[in-house]
Amino acid sequence: MKLITYNVNGIRSAMTKGFAEWLESTNADVVALQEVKSDQNQFDNTIFEKMGYQLYWHPAVKKGYSGVALLTKHTPKHVAYGCGNEIYDHEGRILRADFEDFSFISLYLPSGSSGELRQAFKMEFLHDFQDYINELKKEIPNLIISGDYNICHQPIDIHNPKSNANSSGFLPEERAWMGSFLESGFIDSFRHFHPEPHQYTWWSFRAGARGKNLGWRIDYHLVSEPLRDRLKDAAIWSEVKHSDHCPVMLEID
Repeated sequence: MKLITYNVNGIRSAMTKGFAEWLESTNADVVALQEVKSDQNQFDNTIFEKMGYQLYWHPAVKKGYSGVALLTKHTPKHVAYGCGNEIYDHEGRILRADFEDFSFISLYLPSGSSGELRQAFKMEFLHDFQDYINELKKEIPNLIISGDYNICHQPIDIHNPKSNANSSGFLPEERAWMGSFLESGFIDSFRHFHPEPHQYTWWSFRAGARGKNLGWRIDYHLVSEPLRDRLKDAAIWSEVKHSDHCPVMLEID
């Protein structure tokens, strides 16, 4: 199976840049989208249905903000919208599809870059998300959690770790959370295959950052340990440009 995660920074904007045509060319089985910024009825989604995808949409209550989605060619046994915490679920950040032998989550973790209040909200979310996943793993040990984590884990994951040492997304407490989350039983699937530097998934729109590859790796497929032997390949598709992020691909048996 080929799985993709992609923060599209507005599905309607991405559609005007050839997103649908690109998606068809990937022949992906399941696609996790983040920051869709749209209700499902605000754009023509029949183009995805014609490709064979079923659409599951979890938008934020606030219009034009956040929101996650799943497109799948395989019918899930069950779809869970949110995590059961209204504060988080109103922002459209977690969407889970349960298949026969694994569950796939589209995740959009909060950003703390707008100020102290949102940074505090982000840290609360991280704590509560760990608790949610700890409980979920008891029921569903085979988990793939894919999306925009808004955290660079290691210095190798950011173009200038020294100057960004106090930046949201690379704060010590965020990096520590990511480390402990992985240690709780998950594999960073991209790093499993690719230890080399200068591999990023997000670039600022400012100062020609993408052209200079001055980026951050904040989009991940995190795979639970019981699925380790089924990992086949992973890739960052940095040449794909419908957003300030790029897609990340994971292939599993």
